[in-house]
Amino acid sequence: MNKLLLDVVEIDLGLPHAQERLTVYVNVYDNSLSRKWLAALNNLIKNSYHLEKNYCFLGFADSVRNGEYLLNQLNVTIAAINAANIGYQISDHFTLANSVDSNGGVDQLHFNQLHRYFEDLQGVSGHVSTYYWSADNPTRWHIRQLNLLCHEFESWQLSWRKKHTAPEWQRPSQLMCWLTAPRFELEAEDYDLFGIETINRSLGGVYVGVNKAVGKHHWEVFQDEGRDSRIDELTTTSLRAQTEAAGDFDIEWANDPGNYHWQQKNLKDFRSWLITNGFDPEDKTLTIGHPRVGQVDLLRSFGSEDYQQIWTRLNTHLNVYAIRTSNANAIYDYHWWDADYMEKQILCLG
Repeated sequence: MNKLLLDVVEIDLGLPHAQERLTVYVNVYDNSLSRKWLAALNNLIKNSYHLEKNYCFLGFADSVRNGEYLLNQLNVTIAAINAANIGYQISDHFTLANSVDSNGGVDQLHFNQLHRYFEDLQGVSGHVSTYYWSADNPTRWHIRQLNLLCHEFESWQLSWRKKHTAPEWQRPSQLMCWLTAPRFELEAEDYDLFGIETINRSLGGVYVGVNKAVGKHHWEVFQDEGRDSRIDELTTTSLRAQTEAAGDFDIEWANDPGNYHWQQKNLKDFRSWLITNGFDPEDKTLTIGHPRVGQVDLLRSFGSEDYQQIWTRLNTHLNVYAIRTSNANAIYDYHWWDADYMEKQILCLG
């Protein structure tokens, strides 16, 4: 990968009136996708798009957005959808008892069904569901929450389990997503950044977020539905390649598993699963993996490359206050716990 730098993005973490803020410095690589992505990011910042703070720090085991909180919010959302009279009812209720399996992981059958509710209600990219079209803006917001809360709980539960069994393999990450972010089309040269090897993400790696089409990726389906699953028998209905991207991005705060035998076996099994289901593992247009556009300068940001020290600092700064590039800057002086936060988001989505 070409390591010439396009820019350095600065992200201030912490509360507005805190005595200390943590600045994270992101070195942006110079490649075809990075150039388009950075232009899209500058547009989001300059035009004051809404940074989504209720779906930002995932997989932090000690976050106040813990399993009990997330499942309670999920039940609130289900009740709101059922009361909306759009012709779709969800006869389900989520508790820790029916959301966690006997090994302490996510009850994947239950959560695959949850994702199916979302697919039914939302539809897929280019084919929006009639339920969604008939819903008012608050109900549409709740439909979207089904998907976000599903993934957030899955991330939290994985880290919570790992905290008590293999602490170094907790999976914290930071998702920088802006509501209604404009998309751009991926071009042929951009696909070079994908591939099975990019499933492994490095500590501090910065990756273009997945496109907003409804559906799971091949790796997600393989993990969630099982090694013996077949495409024509999936609980979830859509499996889509990435054709678009936006100025959104993810920062990986977990350790890279790529050199460990168990992950290498997982990827070998995944290759076999792809072939069995009629896919070519070497076909980068499947957009498997995570296209990398930059890297956090860990020493500059944290004074250390040790994951434990980094997590300790991050755990007390789980709020994005500001972001700066060489061409744009913005302050995000609002929070997911604000009493009117839902209403603010509905206005943005409307």
